[in-house]
Amino acid sequence: MEDYPRNLSEFDTRFASEEACRKYLFNLRWPDGFCCPRCGGKKSWPGRGVLQECAGCGYQSSVTAGTIFQDTRTPLRLWFQAMWWMTTQKNGASALGLQRVLGLKQYQTAWTWLHKLRRAMVRPGRDLLTGRVEVDECYVGGLEEGLRGRLIESKALVVVAAQEDGRGIGRIRLRLIADASAESLHPFIQESVAPGSVIHTDGWRGYSGLETKGYVHQTTVLKGKKESASDLLPRVHRVISLLKRWLMGTHQGAVSHKHLEYYLDEFTFRFNRRKSASRGKLFYRLAQQAVAVEPSTYDAIVGRTPGKLKTAKPQAVVAT
Repeated sequence: MEDYPRNLSEFDTRFASEEACRKYLFNLRWPDGFCCPRCGGKKSWPGRGVLQECAGCGYQSSVTAGTIFQDTRTPLRLWFQAMWWMTTQKNGASALGLQRVLGLKQYQTAWTWLHKLRRAMVRPGRDLLTGRVEVDECYVGGLEEGLRGRLIESKALVVVAAQEDGRGIGRIRLRLIADASAESLHPFIQESVAPGSVIHTDGWRGYSGLETKGYVHQTTVLKGKKESASDLLPRVHRVISLLKRWLMGTHQGAVSHKHLEYYLDEFTFRFNRRKSASRGKLFYRLAQQAVAVEPSTYDAIVGRTPGKLKTAKPQAVVAT
């Protein structure tokens, strides 16, 4: 049964204490009861502090161990407030906005939290797209994070798949790719769309050979047509337009090439749940996935070796 607060008032009442937050995570992580991470034992008793001790092997673990909350010194209630704010912002969340709302002293803390949460926005084993799916690529980009007004020369290539839902758009998938070759496009389609589906693309040669992968390939050659690409492949181009607008509007284009993949995950998470009747359900999904994702440190996120200064600046791209 899906259990989540429907509004801010319910949220404040439900998660008024650390114990309430910890119990909620416990039920999300172990919905069928405690399961020892080491031996798989089902029985436990309270250990030291907030630890649970396995009755079988004696291993002590915490509900936050092995999750994005591992080793946090911040109260879980503040984490919950961050997740609630992030998922209830219709147009997305920025690190500066999170810092202001929660009163965090350092911008780096807010930035790191958001990146950890974005890593929890992709559900392992999520369902593949089915039916008729439009696929196309686009160039996006942004300013280097922290370097306002400084443009760069390169752009990032993103491939987009949009499932047809009548005349509307169903679920989507996005991925940052190195190039528009078949070696980049085919794996994305195979990992995003179920075999037997109809893949609708333009005439780009990188899509050639999809029939051999188990798909029905429908091609619309754009050259020489009176209609624009957005008319011939309307759903995928609508998604591309919304993505670029979101990157520029919420993040002012300040998304580095290095971290773009995680922003694409956030956009996908939001878009695929845009029709949810309750924003609280997005909070529930994020919390549910947050206890299933391995922890990552700030150094791991920025790609820095602990104890060493990072001298090279990552490339960034500009949304156009």
